[in-house]
Amino acid sequence: MSPKVSSQPEAPSQSVIGKFRLHQTDTGSPQVQVALLTERINQLSTHFQSHKKDFNSRHGLLKMVSRRRSLLEYLKRHNEDTYRTLLDALNLRK
Repeated sequence: MSPKVSSQPEAPSQSVIGKFRLHQTDTGSPQVQVALLTERINQLSTHFQSHKKDFNSRHGLLKMVSRRRSLLEYLKRHNEDTYRTLLDALNLRK
């Protein structure tokens, strides 16, 4: 029996994509990417409360934070209104 392979993201990701997408088939706009990264960063933050010595995942977390910061800087340069709206929606401090 082979494992079930799905081409669709998981349900929580679908709800995040649905909330922040710009059009029906949007999955890669900066807003969606930042929202997905924020969701994953929050999951990893809770993971580290019980797995304090998981340094490999911590390295991945730092890469995700850096990627999110770059995307937010891009949004701020190109569309500051969208940037501010996204920060408010995701409860990010800036």
